Amino acid sequence: MTEQSLQERYAPRNECFGCGPANEKGLRIRSFALEGDEVVCEWQPEKYHEAYPGMLNGGIIGTLMDCHSNWTAAWHLMNRNQQDSPPCTVTADYAIKLKRPTPTDRPIKLVARVIESTEDRAIVEAELIAHDKVCATCRGTFVAVKPGHPAYHRW
Repeated sequence: MTEQSLQERYAPRNECFGCGPANEKGLRIRSFALEGDEVVCEWQPEKYHEAYPGMLNGGIIGTLMDCHSNWTAAWHLMNRNQQDSPPCTVTADYAIKLKRPTPTDRPIKLVARVIESTEDRAIVEAELIAHDKVCATCRGTFVAVKPGHPAYHRW
């Protein structure tokens, strides 16, 4: 895609391992908002992301889903609160369910949506899809941080 992702547009200097455009050794996911609150990402695993031949490592899956869900929450809170840029959000909790092995031979798709929110937090549900099958799901709570928090304005 030639359009800017949420990460590239709002946090080009972010060095997060999962979603930071400025982290050359990171996963560098690119999340795109669709109509409503759905946010999608397509990402191509590499051989060095594998747990065993042909299958994605569970820790990488967790990172992908955590970061993508976090950006889904930030995008939602920005729109909900009528702001010009997303608040810096952090993960309060998240749980991953690994439903089946995730193949690495093609790009995987992440789809996330906010299911509940307040002024400063959002609960997000996400799916990781490979070969048209849901391989993992995630549910997490993401919170906008305030001044004094180490992540405040990290973007």
